Amino acid sequence: MTEELQVLIVDDDFHVGRLHAGYVDAVPGFRALPPVGSAEQALRVVHGTGPDLVLLDVYLPDALGLDLLRTLDVDVIMLTAAADSASVRKALRRGALGYLIKPFDAGQLARKLRAYARYRRLLAEKPVLDQDTLERALHALHPGDGGGPGRARSATEASVLEALEPGTAQSASEVARRVGISRATAQRYLSALADDGAVEIQLRYGSTGRPEHRYGRAPQ
Repeated sequence: MTEELQVLIVDDDFHVGRLHAGYVDAVPGFRALPPVGSAEQALRVVHGTGPDLVLLDVYLPDALGLDLLRTLDVDVIMLTAAADSASVRKALRRGALGYLIKPFDAGQLARKLRAYARYRRLLAEKPVLDQDTLERALHALHPGDGGGPGRARSATEASVLEALEPGTAQSASEVARRVGISRATAQRYLSALADDGAVEIQLRYGSTGRPEHRYGRAPQ
């Protein structure tokens, strides 16, 4: 998996799209593409750029997002005000990996994105999956169902957690140097630890305007 997962937001409200793009960019390992406001634009970007994930609204000016969903050969999470059970069932039946009802806050979307990242990491662990890995990957999409802090950690994951000194916030690069792994690998493990609640993520804004992500141990 590449260091950053590219996310396309499809929402007919330009201001909402930009707001959600900011939410996405604040999550380590994710980068929002410029939002689009129609099914036609979404198809053009999906076919031309190939994002990893689409965040899709149901109500678009030229088509229903649920109809567009059937034509997209890409992972999709619905972000929409459509809260009726028929829309939810149809979205899941047509392949949506998740469903987030508007309005929601940055933390709710971040949890969905971190769960998706863990799902992707687990699927990428082996060229051929066994049933246990597949079950873990599917379960990762819904981390609130259990399998969190009590799960067994790999040796590398345990080393990454140990590298975080209590009471400090460190960058992925700093953790990578301490453990002796690449920055991208450190960031993946830090994100997994954040999924489990063992690590907290802080944002610091530098001169570039893009937030720097810092990681610290969560209080026990």
